[in-house]
Amino acid sequence: LDSAFWALHLGYPASVEASSTPISPETTPQASIVHFQFPARGEMPPVTVSWYDGGVKPPRPDELEADRGLGDDGILFIGDKGKILCDGWSRSPRLIPESRMQEYKRPPKTLERSNGHFRDWIDACKGGKPASSNFDYSGPMTEVILLGNIALRTGKKISWDGPAMKATNTPEADPLIKPAYRDGWML
Repeated sequence: LDSAFWALHLGYPASVEASSTPISPETTPQASIVHFQFPARGEMPPVTVSWYDGGVKPPRPDELEADRGLGDDGILFIGDKGKILCDGWSRSPRLIPESRMQEYKRPPKTLERSNGHFRDWIDACKGGKPASSNFDYSGPMTEVILLGNIALRTGKKISWDGPAMKATNTPEADPLIKPAYRDGWML
């Protein structure tokens, strides 16, 4: 979800809803779908971000050529003016259908390029600029992703108050958000 979180300037979702194969108390399900509803952000309108895993895939876009698949992992951006299909970790983004990609004039590169997250981390440790996935960024993103697990465990759509770290409509989520610790143990 990193690409969507970064490109769309996502913060806390307004709500999270999930479905999955059977859930075990000890492990994650074999497959799941999680829908995150994000509110408007500045000039950006509300957006839905959906996560599919375990072999479950989104509906096949009409724009995708018959001889082309969605791939084993990747990202599908659906916008008002078209769709972009990427390999995993946003590699090789392509407008679909391919004819749209061939017509597209690429803008000049204006975003700083990463040397990779391992190199970013090492450079930050040596006193360089903060890593692109520093805790200020990756902490909130991880919280959002973990909300998908809470929606799976409760089986309910969660309305989320991020600053208060509270599921406002689902009290049964409370022990998953802030578990009770045994006497003598605390964080």
